[in-house]
Amino acid sequence: MIINTSAPALACLLAVLPCAAADPDPAKLIEGARMAATLTHLDDGLRGQLRHDGRKTPVTLFLKGQDIQFQFSENNGPWRIFHMRIGDEAFNLFEIVDGKTRAFPAEKIVEPIAGTDLTYEDLALRFLHWPNPKLEGREEVGGQPCWKVRIDKPRGQTGRYEVVYVWVHEKFGAFMRVRGHDPKGRLLKEFQVEDIMRVNDDVWTLRKMQVATHDPRDGRRSSITDVAFDSPKKAGPRGLR
Repeated sequence: MIINTSAPALACLLAVLPCAAADPDPAKLIEGARMAATLTHLDDGLRGQLRHDGRKTPVTLFLKGQDIQFQFSENNGPWRIFHMRIGDEAFNLFEIVDGKTRAFPAEKIVEPIAGTDLTYEDLALRFLHWPNPKLEGREEVGGQPCWKVRIDKPRGQTGRYEVVYVWVHEKFGAFMRVRGHDPKGRLLKEFQVEDIMRVNDDVWTLRKMQVATHDPRDGRRSSITDVAFDSPKKAGPRGLR
């Protein structure tokens, strides 16, 4: 996640700053959180690890033009590179193999990555590209003031989640919590940001996040993956602590 208070409004997150006169546009909130999460202003993207059951999987996530690219290496093997193209209500995922782009089967986007709690649609933050978000008010997450936004899956689109709730930090514009629900409203997955870090005076980015899978039958957590990202060069002091 990235916060840049000096760039133009759509490219950074000025639209998500608290507004005394009126509630913010939920589309601007989600756009800011999406652009933040992919580190639009860092050329090397966001590099880190997924940690699950004692295993570590290196991962990189960044924005490339209007598209999302992410890659990971499982069991110290070669890097697998994926590219996601986003339309107004479209989603196309491709895998780049030997320099050639191949369509990724739609039914596989819900499969776990390297045995973790993150699926391909999770790592690509696909739900942040769904249209027509709705503002549901203010709530605190870990003592931090946030806007709560609801996003419904577009009709006819594949994926496990039917409804996703996103909590966006009022000041920084980064998402602090995401919860994905099934068609019956049962919780399936929760993304909980635990820490952010400063890259420079204007830019903040994600340091740690926990992703938990929930059993829809009773709502209990059945599995957890820790996501930790490296400090970019010249990173400043820690954020929320």
